[in-house]
Amino acid sequence: MASATSAIGMARLESGVARRKLLDAVFVIAGLLATLVGLVTLLALIVKLAVDGVGRLSWTFFTAYPSRFAERAGILSAWVGTSLVVLVTAATAVPLGVAAGIYLEEYAPKHWLTDLIEINIANLAGVPSIVYGLLALGLFVYQFGLGQSILTGGLTLALLVLPVVIIATREAIRAVPGNIREAAYALGATRWQTVRDHVVPYSMGGILTGVIIALSRAIGETAPLITVGALTFIAFLPAPPWQVQFPFVSFEWLLSPFTVIPIQMFNWISRPQAEFHSNAAAAGLALIAMTLAMNGVAIYLRYRFRRRIRW
Repeated sequence: MASATSAIGMARLESGVARRKLLDAVFVIAGLLATLVGLVTLLALIVKLAVDGVGRLSWTFFTAYPSRFAERAGILSAWVGTSLVVLVTAATAVPLGVAAGIYLEEYAPKHWLTDLIEINIANLAGVPSIVYGLLALGLFVYQFGLGQSILTGGLTLALLVLPVVIIATREAIRAVPGNIREAAYALGATRWQTVRDHVVPYSMGGILTGVIIALSRAIGETAPLITVGALTFIAFLPAPPWQVQFPFVSFEWLLSPFTVIPIQMFNWISRPQAEFHSNAAAAGLALIAMTLAMNGVAIYLRYRFRRRIRW
């Protein structure tokens, strides 16, 4: 009787294990199919852009201003504006986001107020970008009088990506083992020395991953920049960041009008001529290249940080 009961139990156990293995296999296949769908869709979009726009890629295309003649039009003002706006965004969002994440995870007391702040940060990460544009229009343009400038655009996108940087920083810091902190405290390190010399270096890889995601989202945003007054046609560059007189550095470019590549693409694709559509495709390839280059720099820095910690 006992042997029969044991045999039935073993059969049920084997059946349960087989069922779980089958479910695991189904999940793996579903995940691979979902990944392939995303990759094939992305590849199709890139191939379509390449077919339509690679013929327009030339040195003249990158050094010419927009024009009402498609064969003369270029993206000089657009890619310069995109670079400057993303520079302001990174210079604002990354230090603030990392500092806020470190404070919330390492210093902030755990009570209802910090819980409320965490909930609001998570909710802000999912707010539509046009809402940030309306906020920036009332705050930066009308209240602070910054106008339709590069500074306004960069601060707008900084508000947009700030929750992403904060959340990524907190998750990266939370993944650092607690025994690293305990070992630092045991050797007499202060909390700030522990965070600066141990927690932040070990979490820098995850922080840079969040920065990559945030800036990749910022470089392709259009709605908030149109809301704050980014131009769809601009035939001049911002003021240079240097000058011949002391102090030889100028910040006048921060208050200059601007446009960005996504807005220039929207302007071209809205026209009926097929030549302008080819220009939009070429601009899309340039935007993808800028995004990959920016991500490549961040990935290289992340690799260097991880390699330094390993050794």
